[in-house]
Amino acid sequence: MIVLGIESSTPVASVALVSGAGLRGEITLNIGLTHSEQLLPLIDALLYQARTGLEEVKGIAVAGGPGSFTGLRIGMATAKGLAQGRNIPLIGIPTLLALAHTREGFNGLVSPVMNARKNEVYTSLFRFGPGGAKQLAPYQAASPEKWARELDTYGEQVTITGDGIDAYINLWAEVLQEKAIFPPPILRTVRAATVAWLGRQKLLEGYRDDIYSLKPLYIRPSEAEARLAGYKCQE
Repeated sequence: MIVLGIESSTPVASVALVSGAGLRGEITLNIGLTHSEQLLPLIDALLYQARTGLEEVKGIAVAGGPGSFTGLRIGMATAKGLAQGRNIPLIGIPTLLALAHTREGFNGLVSPVMNARKNEVYTSLFRFGPGGAKQLAPYQAASPEKWARELDTYGEQVTITGDGIDAYINLWAEVLQEKAIFPPPILRTVRAATVAWLGRQKLLEGYRDDIYSLKPLYIRPSEAEARLAGYKCQE
C-alpha cells in the first residue's frame, strides 16, 4: 500500500510517499512560503519524481495538529480534497505523535514540544520501548517551566524534540540538567514521511477517518474564536 503523507501544521511544508518497503520519496521545505503556495505543487513534483500516479496512492495521512491554525486548515483541506476526489481512505495523525516518532527506536522518554506562542508549548510525553510507544500525558498547551518541572518528576533522561526547544532551551537545561537530551536541529522537524508511515499502519489495521467529520486538533481556540467568545460573554 502506497500512502501519501502531508504535514503543514508547522512552518515546514512536507509531503512524502511511503510503501511497505519504506520511504519512496519526500520533499520538505522550510523557506517561509505559505502552505497554500506550496502543498499542491510539492505533491505534483513528488508524484512525478517518484514515478507514481495518484491512482496508485491507496491512502492519505495528514498531520492533524496541534500547530498553526492556518497551516492545519490548508493541509486538512488539501488532504480531504484529494481523498474525496479520488475516493482514497484518509486518516489524521496528531502532529505531536508524529514528532515523537522521529525518535522511534530510542528506548526511553520522549517529549515533543512545539512553539504555541503566548509563552506556551504544545506538548505530550511518550515512553518508547520494545512494545512501541505508550502515551503518558495528554496533548496539551503548557508553560515551559511547568512542563520542565513535570518532566523532572520522572527522575530519568528525557529526549525533548521539536521547534519548541529553541526559545526555552536554557530553561529545559536548568531544570532538567543532565536528564535533558536535545537532538540536533535537523532532527527536530516533523516529517511527512513519519506522518505517512503512522497513517499506513493505522490504515492497514482497518482504521480510517470520515472525510466530513475529521477536524484539526487545535487544543486551544484561535485568536478570532477567543475574541468572539469574549464578545458573547459581554453581551
